[in-house]
Amino acid sequence: MPETKSGIITNESGERHIPASKRADGSTRREIKIRPGYKPPEDVEIYKNRAAEAWKTRGSGEIPGAEGLKDDKGDGNTKASNKNAKRREARKKAKAASEQQDGAKEPVASPEEADSSTPAKSEAPNPGVEKEKQARNLRKKLRQAKDLMDRKESGENLLPEQFEKVIKINELIRQLDSLGFDADGQPKEPQ
Repeated sequence: MPETKSGIITNESGERHIPASKRADGSTRREIKIRPGYKPPEDVEIYKNRAAEAWKTRGSGEIPGAEGLKDDKGDGNTKASNKNAKRREARKKAKAASEQQDGAKEPVASPEEADSSTPAKSEAPNPGVEKEKQARNLRKKLRQAKDLMDRKESGENLLPEQFEKVIKINELIRQLDSLGFDADGQPKEPQ
């Protein structure tokens, strides 16, 4: 006698019914027979559009459509990942052996470490170079904002993001001034 979500029970002869039950006040509900072929809304499977579901869960940080892949994966070890893990282990062992052999010599950085974001030697950046970089970026933004302002004055409609850039022209000039550059992006003469 399998039971469905709606509470319909099918007996041995194939007849479907909702069994009698007691109400909270003590009275009894009678048994209800269900006609053949009827499927109540509770038992109808809802169609799920995968694209719509992916759109709803887009902010969860998961890759859209990857839900099915997670179930199929199993233990997650592929031939390529196993091979790469063995290579990493071999590199670590070789590095440890060379460090023990060299003793006082400086260890050679592996290609993975050479690509890392931390530099091998910690050099303090030149403040003049940093100011020049910031000024160059600000000059570029200022030039773009002035071009947009010219387009606006010529009667062209701007997007909201473009309009925000036009509004920030004075702020960009002020930032250039604080770095020691004039409105054109040229270094100010010491007074």
